[in-house]
Amino acid sequence: MAAPTADASVDSSGRTPKNGFDRFFEITKRGSTVGREVRGGFATFFTMAYIVVLNPLILAAGVDATGAQLPVTALAAGTALVAGVLTIVMGVVARFPLALAAGLGVNALVAYEIAPEMTWADAMGLVVIEGVLIAVLVLTGLRTAVFRAVPTQLKTAIGVGIGLFLMIIGLVDAGFVRRIPDASGTTVPVELGIGGKLTSWPLLVFCLGLILTLVLFVRKVKGAILIGILASTVLAIIVEAIGHIGPSFVDGKPNPAGWSLNVPTLPDKIVDVPDLSLLGKFNVLDSWSDTGFLVVIMFVFTLLITDFFDTMGTMVAVGQEGGLLDDEGMPPRTKEILLVDSVAAAAGGAASVSSNTSFIESASGVAEGARTGVANLVTGVLFLLAMFLAPLVTVVPFEAASTALVVVGFLMMVGVRQIDWTDFEIAIPAFLAITLMPFTYSISNGIGAGIISYVVIKLAVGKAREVHPILYGTAVLFILYFLRGPLETLL
Repeated sequence: MAAPTADASVDSSGRTPKNGFDRFFEITKRGSTVGREVRGGFATFFTMAYIVVLNPLILAAGVDATGAQLPVTALAAGTALVAGVLTIVMGVVARFPLALAAGLGVNALVAYEIAPEMTWADAMGLVVIEGVLIAVLVLTGLRTAVFRAVPTQLKTAIGVGIGLFLMIIGLVDAGFVRRIPDASGTTVPVELGIGGKLTSWPLLVFCLGLILTLVLFVRKVKGAILIGILASTVLAIIVEAIGHIGPSFVDGKPNPAGWSLNVPTLPDKIVDVPDLSLLGKFNVLDSWSDTGFLVVIMFVFTLLITDFFDTMGTMVAVGQEGGLLDDEGMPPRTKEILLVDSVAAAAGGAASVSSNTSFIESASGVAEGARTGVANLVTGVLFLLAMFLAPLVTVVPFEAASTALVVVGFLMMVGVRQIDWTDFEIAIPAFLAITLMPFTYSISNGIGAGIISYVVIKLAVGKAREVHPILYGTAVLFILYFLRGPLETLL
């Protein structure tokens, strides 16, 4: 008698895929639905659509060694194009709900430190080189090996730190928390609202939107985060139509009570033809001879370290939020995730829009139920449409989108209970990783502090053998990263 055969239509989770699309993206296997993926894709897009506006503003403010500046319209179109294409590629290849776009921090480094030393084409060429180098590290398995060497509890701390980082980004972008000018004479670095008070209409929109989102979330309303963003945007449009508040800067003068970035008004023109003139405007050779070998190496190293660890922390944080990590704290198809991310870095340079990287705002989509690459298909298509619908994208103000970041920050914070705070050997590195991310506004800084302190503490207590050999090399690289200022002066 023949042994019974397993039903090939049933996956390892015991759930039956509905069709080939479901089986490929593992929608049912991961406990999701197409509806959840679509909602998640929309939520992710709306929380990171600001990059289509902000990245051009940052890069266009930079001036290269010849005095040239990049055109804003072409930067906006290129930013949306690369983000759309690579987000879709991530969804299809890695099948993981992680969207990509031009990385903040890296774009400022390119605009204000690298470009002034060379031409824009040379600067973007270095970004391409950095992306290729990271791809090589992925293909050789080194990038994955480095992250596997990080202790599980420290990975958890990285996710928690990113959650706090997201929260502070949301609060600052919305103007709820503001930096106090140095001339004020106070030693307190930040304050609540304007002069310690919530006195502007945009802040009221943010507060009401946040309260609405939290109430919907607690009541387990499907699409709570997305509903919060859309409702806040509608309220913002009404407030602006009545009050004519305007942007935070008017004719170069600050308007503290204004909208942080996008003024929520209905545009005169919804569709516009994208300007893709910057595509392919990069050069990988001239910078070495014009600027000097050592200076170029330092720039590439800084770019590489920033991208290398930011993505690792981001993918684990997103996976942690969606319950997609294995026992070692690694997400599924890790190699594919890292490979697409490295290709995105090079693609950003090739399109002259700076290195593209994985966005932690993807966690807002995961909070809406996204668990697969299908959400990326939605987010990616919306970015591609944004090339033509750029005027419409600018309707959503920071004050509306930032509500999602605060809620997601809370969701990621709950992982802190998985850390053994009685074991100082891991608790101290975890503490430094968690706190330095929001306080230095950098994921890489937090990861670096956590790894360096972990290695130093293990050496101090005579447990050097418990440290993976790769972590010693990683700690040295981070020390060089933190000392890059003095090193650059020597070079």
